[in-house]
Amino acid sequence: MRISQTLFVTLKEEPADAEVRSHALMVRAGFIQQIAAGIYVYGPMMWRVLHKIEQIVREEHDKAGCQELLMPALQPRELWEESGRWERYVADKILYHFKDGRGRDVCLGPTHEEVITNFVKGRLTSYKQLPQNLYQVQTKFRDEMRPRFGLMRGREFVMKDAYSFDADAEGMAKSYDVMREVYRNIFTRCGVRFTPVEADSGAIGGSGSEEFMVDADTGEDAIAVCHETGYAANTERAVSKIPAPPEPAEEVAMHKEPTPGAKSCEDLVALFPDLPIERMLKTILYRAVWADREQAIAVMCRGDREINTVKLLNHLDCLGLELADEKLVKQVTNADVGFAGPIGLSDEVMLLADNSVEGVKGFLCGGNETDTHYLDVWFGRDLEQPSTHDFGVVQAGDKTVEGDGTIEITRGIEVGHIFQLGTKYSEAMNATFADEGGKLKPFHMGCYGIGISRTAASAIEQGHDDGGMIWPLPIAPYHVMLIQMRPGDEAQDGLAQELHDQLEAAGIEVLWDDRKGGAGAKFKDADLVGIPLRVIVGRDAADRKVEWKPRTGGETEVISADEVLGRVQALL
Repeated sequence: MRISQTLFVTLKEEPADAEVRSHALMVRAGFIQQIAAGIYVYGPMMWRVLHKIEQIVREEHDKAGCQELLMPALQPRELWEESGRWERYVADKILYHFKDGRGRDVCLGPTHEEVITNFVKGRLTSYKQLPQNLYQVQTKFRDEMRPRFGLMRGREFVMKDAYSFDADAEGMAKSYDVMREVYRNIFTRCGVRFTPVEADSGAIGGSGSEEFMVDADTGEDAIAVCHETGYAANTERAVSKIPAPPEPAEEVAMHKEPTPGAKSCEDLVALFPDLPIERMLKTILYRAVWADREQAIAVMCRGDREINTVKLLNHLDCLGLELADEKLVKQVTNADVGFAGPIGLSDEVMLLADNSVEGVKGFLCGGNETDTHYLDVWFGRDLEQPSTHDFGVVQAGDKTVEGDGTIEITRGIEVGHIFQLGTKYSEAMNATFADEGGKLKPFHMGCYGIGISRTAASAIEQGHDDGGMIWPLPIAPYHVMLIQMRPGDEAQDGLAQELHDQLEAAGIEVLWDDRKGGAGAKFKDADLVGIPLRVIVGRDAADRKVEWKPRTGGETEVISADEVLGRVQALL
């Protein structure tokens, strides 16, 4: 393909709103154009990348016996009411929903569990038809409140979602294992470095899930990993063992202390330098919302730890969770913000505690009175131990639960997520089959998603330099960038045409820069678009010599034009 015949426009300046390199580089290279927050046009080059990722996805799914179909993006509310997810997704404010011309509620699908379950109901009627795995590649819609990071967190994106149906939990686990291997194959073939991690199932639900994270320092997801044991989990899911705090030298009666203006642990450390921060227990107030009620929730945790709101939301099984505002704090504590504690809270508050506070002795906590804290509080003596659960955020340096390794925190970009759904949707939607004895049973389901457009963006986050993108060869928009230095030169015209035709005939995709203009601009554009292999037809064309230069990781070589095809084929 000649550049002179394509829509090829690059920009010198980076977009002002770009927060990550993939966003900036794709805009500069003309791969994408934003038309509204989180909504993009995919240019021809980007569309080629997405098609290549889709092709890898299709080949690996088809190889595993999955069947492709296409489901509608527009979905009726009734299906979501059957599954019980309408209120949760509306409360989370991510569901595009509106009334159609007939006055009926519909939504643009962020996911398709309801639709696929409704589709198989009545079609898969016997255990003899199981297992089945159906997948699609389709545009999804999520009303992100803060679209950001370009294609990483958009409101419209390309996704592959697959759904398995089995007769029992054992069969579901086997399907899940097959898909885990499919995912490994896909991301390996895409040429990205990735880490599978334990994950929270979120609003999708189910008994267990794993995320596939592309390793990247700019990733918005934090990952807890232990290289000694192989443990890896998203920090929303991760668990750890933390050392107990130092015990007090002696037991002292609980008493109040004035703490003027001390609203944070940092303030309290300055006031009480001899008291370890591990024995300063903070009480954090939230507002939890269910379909029929809302309630104030107080959660205690150590001063050196943080609360994981995902774990807390899952424990409460509520529709929404947010930090309490100043009005609610004053209502339930009778104090200004910063002085909440477990003693003397309003009866309307549910008091919980993170595992980090269990058994802590002689601690400090808020006094539910402005500018006041309690000191030397003991569980069992001054206060009953609240209902205690794992609500904590894992931190670097924590030990694994078994105590055999130390956790590190790295970052990654979620590109795939697989779930064991169990019977969550089939029971809710009465999707059943007849077993060997003729008894009706609900399907055991699995769900498997891949962000096609996120995978493309993550490849850039993982592969770029100051000059531009560095695409992995399997998903690059073209395999070879053929740069002709002087179009119109008879020797160069002939050799460039010969190489282009030879490579294309061998199934190798070539972008031929046949534009008139300076070499500097051509090389800058070549660096920006990041095509992995580069062949330069220049002053040695009459001798059938060209320059060979990989986009990264190699020196420029002068080689015979007859060697080019063999070199490219060897790398492919």
